[in-house]
Amino acid sequence: MNFAADPACPGHAPISETPFPQADGVRSPFKIVSWNLLRRTGAAADDVAALVAQEKPDLLLMQEATRAIGFLLDRIGGYYAWAPLPGRIHGLAMWSPTPWPVPPRVIALPSGALVHRVCQILDLGEFGIANVHLSHGQMLNRRQLRRIVAELPPRAAVLGDYNIVGPALIPGFRDVGPRRPTHAMVEVLPLRLDRCLARGLVCHDHAVLPRGPSDHRPIVVHLGPAPEAHAPGRLRGMAAAVARLRRADGPARPARRDPPG
Repeated sequence: MNFAADPACPGHAPISETPFPQADGVRSPFKIVSWNLLRRTGAAADDVAALVAQEKPDLLLMQEATRAIGFLLDRIGGYYAWAPLPGRIHGLAMWSPTPWPVPPRVIALPSGALVHRVCQILDLGEFGIANVHLSHGQMLNRRQLRRIVAELPPRAAVLGDYNIVGPALIPGFRDVGPRRPTHAMVEVLPLRLDRCLARGLVCHDHAVLPRGPSDHRPIVVHLGPAPEAHAPGRLRGMAAAVARLRRADGPARPARRDPPG
């Protein structure tokens, strides 16, 4: 299976498997791939292994990963963490070729009537990464995002299936991922559901890959600290603004029904 980028996508080259390798004091960008696998009928462990072999990411984020995706370790080794959604056969997963500084943690999110959502958060030391599969409700998924960013360090990125139409409107975060559609609703309406929002980071390169056996296309981003990320006062101000926004959000309102998936 060939996951090479479409000709219209920006180019992207594999980089070292070591996070932020040092070369004369210059850090290389950190390569992250995110893919909604489509539970049961979509990408299997072999498909994920093929993607890793081609892209050689420093971190792979997956959504709608079933227990069977864990067999990925038998094929390519590395380090894997799975966080199933409560009461569902699928959930979020992370894979890395190298050990994590600390294991990913899981936080509960404001939930819809049918699907209870969680988020995986990984602290890489240099910055944090959140792996998400948000609800379909357009008010609820933005509330979930506000919950997530309140848990992140000043330098952070949120990647995954947002299920958001239009801007996310999260203070301090910029939409730095690819702008091409990543999903076609009922094979007709193209939507950019898979995104990367970042704070204190710059995206050096990005791409959308062919979807393979899933109904979502994987996205690729190359992230590194932004120059302004070294101004602690400014970043603390961003974090404080997010905290104030979270407090202002107040008690959770009754959630709209959340379609399965």
